[in-house]
Amino acid sequence: MKKQILIAALTFGAIILGTSNVQAQNTTATTTVNITLNDVISIDAGSTAIGNTVDFNYATAADYNSDQTITKANSLKVTSTKNFNVKVKAGGANFMNGTNLIPVNVLTIKAATAAGTMGGTKSAVVLSATDQTLVSNAPLGSALTLNLDYTIPAAKSSSSDILGKPAGTYTQTVTYTATAL
Repeated sequence: MKKQILIAALTFGAIILGTSNVQAQNTTATTTVNITLNDVISIDAGSTAIGNTVDFNYATAADYNSDQTITKANSLKVTSTKNFNVKVKAGGANFMNGTNLIPVNVLTIKAATAAGTMGGTKSAVVLSATDQTLVSNAPLGSALTLNLDYTIPAAKSSSSDILGKPAGTYTQTVTYTATAL
């Protein structure tokens, strides 16, 4: 019986004190993260030039004899991963009311005094049916805004370009294009 107690005690001691064979466990993990970039240029939603109108109203003699300027905040909101230009053009040579015409060159478009967050070199553009640069070499950025002034100078509104035309609403589209450099 002494032998059995001794064997039991040794077995029990070996189990309790036994060899501590601990398996190594991972304490770190490594993951690869990829960022895939594509060049983007966009005139973003929220640009008031998208689906909006600019309305000039000539109701009095004073209207025809003075400059009229309409300022549109956030006319363009551009996101671009590269520097870019903004060009503008009319959809045709004339504002039209049926067969009655007013040449588009009565309208000047330029950056407003408080131009917004878009940088670059800004130019005043006398509207035509040909692309003209409104902003050149604007720095890249996200949701860059450009506030625009639309002006019909008195020299145009008091000339035969507008005077003597039949009453009514004359319409033309204006298209803005942002192009990465």
